[in-house]
Amino acid sequence: MGNRIDLHTHSIFSDGELLPSEIARRAHVLGHQAVAITDHVDATNIDCVGKVINAVLDIRENWDIEIIPGAEITHAPAEIIPKLARKARELGAEIIVVHGETLVEPVIEGTNWSAVNCPEVDVLAHPGLITHEEACLAKENDIALEISARRGHSLGNGHVVQVAQEVGANLVVDTDTHAPEDLINYEMASKIALGSGLPEKEVKKVLNDNPLAILEKKGIL
Repeated sequence: MGNRIDLHTHSIFSDGELLPSEIARRAHVLGHQAVAITDHVDATNIDCVGKVINAVLDIRENWDIEIIPGAEITHAPAEIIPKLARKARELGAEIIVVHGETLVEPVIEGTNWSAVNCPEVDVLAHPGLITHEEACLAKENDIALEISARRGHSLGNGHVVQVAQEVGANLVVDTDTHAPEDLINYEMASKIALGSGLPEKEVKKVLNDNPLAILEKKGIL
């Protein structure tokens, strides 16, 4: 077993139910080493990154868990994803997620393509029926593909794992937390990875090594 790292959660600053401090507390109890708060943003509300940072600073100083300010670029025109990613980074987002072309939402076609071509992006969330070419670009630009624990978004997990394994792209397991019951411990994350078709020998890499490498690259851990 290892410490849990979740790079995709939502607080009250978008459509989540929890304050950043409650996400931190619940994640800490579940054995998390780190959790990123990546609220939904587009051009209208990207300044909310600063609100998360204010909360994160207090938590970092007082609790033994790394809380990371981030953003999830969501349902934005594919053409402006690079611009929004750069803006989020300038505002202090340390982890940038893009809301991928999940099977259960009308995400704009081309979102996956734009995301994997943007070096500012860290994680392409629930990318649905991602193509091999897109996965190769994700590998080339060091962008992780997400195995999602969220209902609906998880329907594409098997395809995502298969394609990622075939091209050598990195995978991470995230919850896309919106409510208290969405956060999961390491054991449950392992089961979700295995249920998605990930070989058992790859579980530690996907749950520990890959997210840790993202954080170390950013100088967070």
